[in-house]
Amino acid sequence: MNMAVVRSGGEWRRASVAAGIALLLTGCANFSPDGGFGTVTQSVQQHLGRDVQLQWARSPEQRSAIDARVAELLAGPLSAEDAVQVALLNNRDLQAAFFELGVSEAEMVQAGRLANPGFTFRRLTRGGEIEIERSIHFNLVRLATLPLARRLEAARLERSQSKATTQVLALAAQTRKAWVSAVAADETVRYMRHVQTAADASAELARRMAAVGNWNALNQAREQAFAAEAMLVVARALRAQVAARERLTRLMGLWGEQTAFKLPQRLPELPAAVQDAPDIEQRAMATRLDVQAATLDAQAMASSLGLNRATRFVNVLDLGVDRNSLTAAPAQRGYEVSLELPLFDWGASRVAKAEALYMQSVNRSAQVAIEARSEVREAYLAYRGAHDIARQHHEQIVPLRKRISDENLLRYNAMLIGVFELLADARAQIAAVNASIEALRDFWLADADLQMALVGPAAMAAPSGRSGSDASAPGDGAPAH
Repeated sequence: MNMAVVRSGGEWRRASVAAGIALLLTGCANFSPDGGFGTVTQSVQQHLGRDVQLQWARSPEQRSAIDARVAELLAGPLSAEDAVQVALLNNRDLQAAFFELGVSEAEMVQAGRLANPGFTFRRLTRGGEIEIERSIHFNLVRLATLPLARRLEAARLERSQSKATTQVLALAAQTRKAWVSAVAADETVRYMRHVQTAADASAELARRMAAVGNWNALNQAREQAFAAEAMLVVARALRAQVAARERLTRLMGLWGEQTAFKLPQRLPELPAAVQDAPDIEQRAMATRLDVQAATLDAQAMASSLGLNRATRFVNVLDLGVDRNSLTAAPAQRGYEVSLELPLFDWGASRVAKAEALYMQSVNRSAQVAIEARSEVREAYLAYRGAHDIARQHHEQIVPLRKRISDENLLRYNAMLIGVFELLADARAQIAAVNASIEALRDFWLADADLQMALVGPAAMAAPSGRSGSDASAPGDGAPAH
C-alpha cells in the first residue's frame, strides 16, 4: 500500500504529519546495548551458578580480557569447573553462535521500522506546455502490520536466545564429561603401568628360574605372554589418554603452549547418596529449553496464521494523493486508489498453508515434550545405576581385594605360596582398583548427562568418554593369571 503526497502547500503539511506518525511508531525500534546477550547470561547462570562468567567478544579489548582470564585459569591444575569456565570463554564455535543474536536483533529492529519513503518526479511536455508531477509514497501496509511484524521478530529473537543458551549448557556438559574422561584416562595409564611392571617382573623371574631348571617352558611362556599383553594394554591406555585429552583441548579452544595444562591426579570422590528426584519429569518440563523453544514456535505460527487471515482478501492496496501542474493552467489535485481484485486467488491457499504449518508445529511441540520426559527418565535411572555400581566397587570389591592381598602376603612370608602367586594377586588387585576408577568415571559422566537432560536434548551433549568396555580397561588382553 503506498501513499503519495505532493510537495507543496497543505499536501506538504499532511506529508509532514504522516512522517511524524511514522517516526513516533518506530521510535522504539533501536538496538539494545548488549544485543540480547544479557538474557542468555542470566539463563545460563540460573542453571550453572552465579559464579559462571559468560562473555561475548565483540571487540579486541574484550578478546584480550578473555585471553587474560583463560591464562589465569590455566596456571594451576584444572578442576571440572575451571575447564567449563575456560570452554565458555574461549570456545570459538560458541562465540560464533553468539553473533546469531546480533543477526536476530537486527531483523527485529528492521521489522520495527518503516520502509524508506519514495519520491517520484515526472516532467512531460506537450506543445509549448510543461507538465510536472511530484509525489512522496509511504508503505501503509507495512505501517498497519508493524506491531505484528515486530512481535514475530521479537519471538524469533527469543528463540535465538534460547538456542544460544542451549548451546552454552551443552558445551558445559560436554566439557565436564571430557574432563572426567581425561582425568580417568590419566589414572588408568598409571595403574596399567603398575600392571606392566608386575608382569615384567614375573616374566624376568620366570626366565631366570627356567634357566636354572626350576621352571618349565609352559609356565615361562605363560608369563611372557602376560607381559606382552600387559604392554599392549598400556599402549591402548595411552592412546585413550591422548584422545580424551585432545577432546578436552578442543572444547576449551586451546592451542600452542596452552595445551600443556595440568589436570588433577584423581576424580572427585563418590557422593554418599544420590539425588532423590520423584518429580524429575515435571522439573524437565519447566526447565527444558527445547520444550520452551517448541512452544514459542507454535505461538509464532499462530500469530502468523492470524496475519494471513487478516490480509486474505486485501493484500495489495495503494493509496496516493497527486498534484499535477501545467505551465499556463491551474494545478490539478486528486487521489487514486489501486486495489487487487480477488477474482482468481481468494487467499485460501495462504490460509490453508498457515493452518498446516501451525498444526505441524503443535505436533512437533508435543513430540518434543514426550522425548524430553523419556530422556530425563533414562538419564536419571542411568545416574542412579552408575552410582550403585561405583559404590559396590568402592565399598565391596576393592576392600575385599585388598584383604585378599594382605592374606596372601602373610602366606608368602610364611612360605605357603610362591612369588608367582603373589604377583598374580597383585595384578588382580590393581585391575580391581582400575575397574573402580572406571565405575567412578561412568558415574560422573552419568551425572553430567542428567544435568544436561534437565535443560536440553541429550543429543547435544554426546558422551565424550567410553563405557566400561573401553580399550583401556584392565581386563582387555590381560586375562587373569
